[in-house]
Amino acid sequence: MEETYLLNVEGVKKKILHGGQGELPKLQDGSKFTFHFQTLKDDFERTVIDDSREAGMPMEIIVGKMFKLEIWETLLSSMRIGEVAEFWCDTIHTGMYALVSRGMRRIAEGRDPLEGQKHRCGMGNMFDYHSTGYDDLDELQRMPQPLIFIMELFRVEDPSAYKRDTWAMSKEEKLAAVPVLHSEGNRLVLRREFAQAAAKYQEAVICLRNLQAKEKPWEDGWLKLESLVTPLVLNYCQCQLELGEYYEVLEHTTELLQKHNDNAKAYFKRAKAHAAVWNEREAREDFQRVAHLDPSMAAAVKKELKQLGERMRKKHVEDRKRYQGLFQSSQGL
Repeated sequence: MEETYLLNVEGVKKKILHGGQGELPKLQDGSKFTFHFQTLKDDFERTVIDDSREAGMPMEIIVGKMFKLEIWETLLSSMRIGEVAEFWCDTIHTGMYALVSRGMRRIAEGRDPLEGQKHRCGMGNMFDYHSTGYDDLDELQRMPQPLIFIMELFRVEDPSAYKRDTWAMSKEEKLAAVPVLHSEGNRLVLRREFAQAAAKYQEAVICLRNLQAKEKPWEDGWLKLESLVTPLVLNYCQCQLELGEYYEVLEHTTELLQKHNDNAKAYFKRAKAHAAVWNEREAREDFQRVAHLDPSMAAAVKKELKQLGERMRKKHVEDRKRYQGLFQSSQGL
């Protein structure tokens, strides 16, 4: 189908390349489009800027979530499931493409698209960045121009039919997700599925950290969120202890203790991680802090110190035998 026609939007042309199926989807706030796209310059070579297939993942946007490139919601709303269409969009609709592409590329690279972003409007953020980190996008940012979008729409889902990525959630959705994720993590721990439980705790922490980024550190809102973060981080560290990821535990407990140096449970988990990697002095110091901060844990500390002493004595004996063997071997040469 080669017919070219104008959408009822200024500065947009549409050409259907492959017809879709059924009626136009019924949309509501929170509906999710899943689609592949190509972005091309409107030049003789039709230079490709982005291609979601090359990135290895389809694109998703959610209706009503103020996606920076608002015209995309309009374009997709004109498509049927399975349709492939080409859209020419004038500069009035493409000025924000550089920032949008930057975010999409970061997602494809496994990074947070909002990392480092100040809480300002899109145009304000454009001036903050000066550079997107990609030369071709910097050129578009300096010289906005008409662009061509080729889109293939796969599906449209109602809000209740899918699980939203953390970055796409509203504040209320993130807050509501945290206790659910916490509970799911606890259930997985009881089944000794520690890797899966750790992922649930980590996802909940990410929700809360995203919300904290919009609060002033150490003020009431920030502190309230931090009180929710701390037990989740401790649960995550316990899972990592069970999985033998001791250096991961050392990293997260140390970061936690830099903010909360009176947290006995964090010292206890860090001490166990130190002990596991043979850091005897650091382990003993942390265990002693635990007993000082929380006398109710004194019995557990005593047990851990006894086990640490036995393990270290056994290690010293084994090391001594190993060195003697090496010395005798060198004598025989």
